[in-house]
Amino acid sequence: MEKDNLRNKKLIAIAKFILLLLFIIGIPAYLFIFQYDLIMSFHSLDEVRDFLLRYELVSILVYVAFPIFHVVIAVIPGPPFHIASGFVFGFWLGYVLTMTGILIGSTITFYLSRKLGKDAMYLFFGEEKFTKFINLVNSKKGLIAIFLIYLIPGVPLKEGLGYVVGLSKIKLLPFLLLVLIGRTPAVMVSILIGTMYDHESYTGIIILASIVMILFALAAVYYKKVMKRINAWFDKLSTEE
Repeated sequence: MEKDNLRNKKLIAIAKFILLLLFIIGIPAYLFIFQYDLIMSFHSLDEVRDFLLRYELVSILVYVAFPIFHVVIAVIPGPPFHIASGFVFGFWLGYVLTMTGILIGSTITFYLSRKLGKDAMYLFFGEEKFTKFINLVNSKKGLIAIFLIYLIPGVPLKEGLGYVVGLSKIKLLPFLLLVLIGRTPAVMVSILIGTMYDHESYTGIIILASIVMILFALAAVYYKKVMKRINAWFDKLSTEE
């Protein structure tokens, strides 16, 4: 009887993991193979803008859906839509809509991983190894690494972090706080570029890009001081908890 129950639990864990893989690999693979032209069309700012304007009143709902899909299946490119939201919706509305989609998408990946993948990880890697992984993600170093991946533009696998964090013991709200704070600077810059592009303020775009480059250079030069501030912030958060 116990053997049957154990076998059933293993089968359920594997079935849930296969379902999770369909979201992570199956859907992106289908889109990339059978909808390649559609995916590639979203790399053009003008085509993204025309796509959003085509839907007029429902363009807000259509736009929010794209950051969600971008986070969940990571095939649809995010930056072109972030920039396009600036000249379609303006800065603040574009920011609110973009972050709403990102937070919803992050919540979906978090719970998909937690509900469908956690049991399988224990099954595949064993309790001891997987517990070490959980402790690493839950540590201050792990949380800082997650924050920096979200903060630094262009870091690969950014969208897959929700699936990783969902396997850990981190609660949803602290995770979403990391997403919100970490992703806000790059999202705001992208939307501001779109707003300036709409107003044909090309000089402003060059100035903004220069400021961003200077900030990156300063962060690199004063890396230790920046990390010290980030460490202090995480210490404060853990103390408040």
